[in-house]
Amino acid sequence: MANPTFETLLFDIADEIATITLNRPERLNAFTTQMMLDLIAAFDATDADDGIKAVIVTGAGRGFCAGADLAAGATTFDRSRSDPQRVAARVGGVEPDGGGRVTLRLFDSKKPVLAAVNGPAVGVGATMQLAMDIRLASTEARYGFVFARRGLTPEAASSWFLPRLVGIQTALEWCYTGRVFPAAEAHEKGLVRSLHAPADLIPAARALAREIIDNTAPVSIALTRQLIWRMAGADHPMQAHRADSRAIQARGPSPDAREGVTSFLEKRAPAYPNRVSQDLPDIWSHWMPPKFS
Repeated sequence: MANPTFETLLFDIADEIATITLNRPERLNAFTTQMMLDLIAAFDATDADDGIKAVIVTGAGRGFCAGADLAAGATTFDRSRSDPQRVAARVGGVEPDGGGRVTLRLFDSKKPVLAAVNGPAVGVGATMQLAMDIRLASTEARYGFVFARRGLTPEAASSWFLPRLVGIQTALEWCYTGRVFPAAEAHEKGLVRSLHAPADLIPAARALAREIIDNTAPVSIALTRQLIWRMAGADHPMQAHRADSRAIQARGPSPDAREGVTSFLEKRAPAYPNRVSQDLPDIWSHWMPPKFS
């Protein structure tokens, strides 16, 4: 499959890993409506391609993403403007937040998503990462949940994601102060998995992606991702028990499960035959996310 092209992203596939690079380096990869659309389309592409087993997201140049592009000045966040695209996107009179559209698409990804945070990640540059599975950061990266300093509130569904990752106290402190802090603090608080010298960041992300790819069944990874993320909001462990039971029942007789056991007993690398595009079971017919209203 040919690599898709995007206006605001670079998209590369190598060794079963798709690398999505936010590519507006002259603006520190500031977020725009076009970047939102490109990211959604890019994750549609990674889900559809069985040759892609993991996704890495990073930034071009010296930044990951400096937040929303403020080129429009004081009216940047004014949703009363009559932009036809914005009006068309409204649901019940409310315009869905662009960052939230990205994180909800990430939430539904069928492939594991790693963030390789190479530089400043502020505003939506920080919140878009929260729906990614594992965050690795350069020692030169910085984070900022700066919304209150701009007269705004957290977006991109971060009021759901951020407390689950770092706890309510840390989430509130970061959002209340709106300060920009080093990646070392993000690592200390559990937002970031590991810190790396700038030159080592992408190799470390690719090594982690390869560990996943070389040892696990893609359909099992897709289901595991759904189970962990969706059950983060469950009201009772019984909901997880029911979902786990459906998943185990679906996977148990699969060719992947037979190969997983056989390859282990034969002390060889597995070759899992099932494909995410064709063989991903629906264990969620009982579970429907709320609709935006």
